[in-house]
Amino acid sequence: MSTASTEQLKSAIASYKNDVDYLEIRVEQSESTGLSFRGKQLDGVDRSFSLGGGIRACHQGGWSFVTFNGLKELESRIKEAISQAKLVGKEETQLATAEPIEDFVPEKIKRDPRSVSLQDKRKLLEAYNQILLDFDPRIQTTMASISDRFTTKTFVNSTGSCIVQERLDVNGRFAAIAKGEDGIVRQGYESVHSRNDFDVLVGIEDRVRGAAERAVRQLEAKSVKGGQYTVVLDPYLAGVFIHEAFGHLSEADFVYENPKMQELLTLGKPMGIEQLNVVDDATMENLPGSMKYDDEGIPGQRKYLIKNGVLTERLHSLETAGKMQESPTGNARAIRANYPPIVRMTNTAIEPGDTPLEKMFEGIDEGVYAVRMLGGQTNGEMFTFAAAEGYMIRDGKIAEPVSDVTLSGNVFQTLQDIDAISDDTLYTNGGCGKGGQMPLPVSVGGPHIRIKNVVVGGR
Repeated sequence: MSTASTEQLKSAIASYKNDVDYLEIRVEQSESTGLSFRGKQLDGVDRSFSLGGGIRACHQGGWSFVTFNGLKELESRIKEAISQAKLVGKEETQLATAEPIEDFVPEKIKRDPRSVSLQDKRKLLEAYNQILLDFDPRIQTTMASISDRFTTKTFVNSTGSCIVQERLDVNGRFAAIAKGEDGIVRQGYESVHSRNDFDVLVGIEDRVRGAAERAVRQLEAKSVKGGQYTVVLDPYLAGVFIHEAFGHLSEADFVYENPKMQELLTLGKPMGIEQLNVVDDATMENLPGSMKYDDEGIPGQRKYLIKNGVLTERLHSLETAGKMQESPTGNARAIRANYPPIVRMTNTAIEPGDTPLEKMFEGIDEGVYAVRMLGGQTNGEMFTFAAAEGYMIRDGKIAEPVSDVTLSGNVFQTLQDIDAISDDTLYTNGGCGKGGQMPLPVSVGGPHIRIKNVVVGGR
């Protein structure tokens, strides 16, 4: 946006800020491209330019949210937001206080995807898709895509903040679907992401091939025998587990509205062994969930959700922090400016422990090594995850591959059952869904973790 447009937003806020308890305007201007193959066919080529925004007003505890597609609508939409907030507001507005901030945050781009032609992007993607198709005759079909999106986000509110942030996301996603003679179908998946460099998509033939290798390898695996095992999770699955099963429980809007969870998630409560540390960190470089400021203008932070095995923090917006008399954490996020910010994670991970990787399997007579994530669901404190790959552990060593590995349990008991955390770590990109807003860019990560007494279901 131009300086003139920013001044227009600031002037509009100044004109109406005394009519409600809180008022904000968010505007987003973006340009994006996306290409995808499905099997041998080019499935889609998209290029778009957009400008949109959202206005939130709060009065006597009542919130309204309206959207607009151009600045000509701004004044009428502000008036609409204010009237709606006054219509629903019946209580006291409780928002945490925050210092006003004025800042411009540029994206430090290495190779800009906007300088790469659509034809060159297609050639690159077509070559990767062909690697998947040619890998093995049992590969039935593929799904391959690359995309890039550059965004300029402007935020102005009634407490005096005016923040302009640039953001670039470059993504590659590659999947191979293989079918065996017995009709069993398996899938392998790989993804890459960068916040500053199109070249993340260049020279990744081995990673793309890995998706096909994993799909074919699982065709040879026999279904795991259901039972209770000691399980070792690889960093991919450990990261997804901590995000899905525990991270969402740390989002304060969920806690505030759920008396049972307030009791289960009392700060200071022991959650696991002393080596267990769980962070949500928006300050890491070049990760999908990283940002200098959230969508309420609060600085992104590094938070310890669990530190030395003890529950220490939760994730907040201005409203949840105000209602729970805690500090805002910079976790109010929206997928676009035409969606309202809600409490969301950023980059969530288990920190590395002190156990060498080769010792993680020692002492396990019969167990399961669960690798990567295929799918899953959570329901409050209960979870079920399906691993993309699995291997039996026998006499302390990784043994034959197994399939249909599903892990289920109670997250609080499972955290207590973690008895070893390795000294390695890995982050991977992902997309999170909540409140009808998905995929929100996040990353998940961690080391290998060992968990006792996990219920493993087979086919």
